[in-house]
Amino acid sequence: MSIENEIKRFVVTGFAPDLTPDQLPSDLDLLDSGVVDSLGLLRLIAWVGERYDIPMGERDISPAQFSSVEAIEAFVREARSFV
Repeated sequence: MSIENEIKRFVVTGFAPDLTPDQLPSDLDLLDSGVVDSLGLLRLIAWVGERYDIPMGERDISPAQFSSVEAIEAFVREARSFV
């Protein structure tokens, strides 16, 4: 499964159960649209760290890096390139 699909599956399962992963646009702003709130953002960051073995405490993180599936995927790819 691709990184994009894994992220979509997590977001849909945890935050938007009325959607399927295919219905979630990769460029949808998850924060501005209300799909993910501030507490959800923390859950999302923790999941990304665990799932992709990225030590989040060692990284500068901003909400913009988790604003959409595309942004999260780019964050994961960049973080993995430094591991």
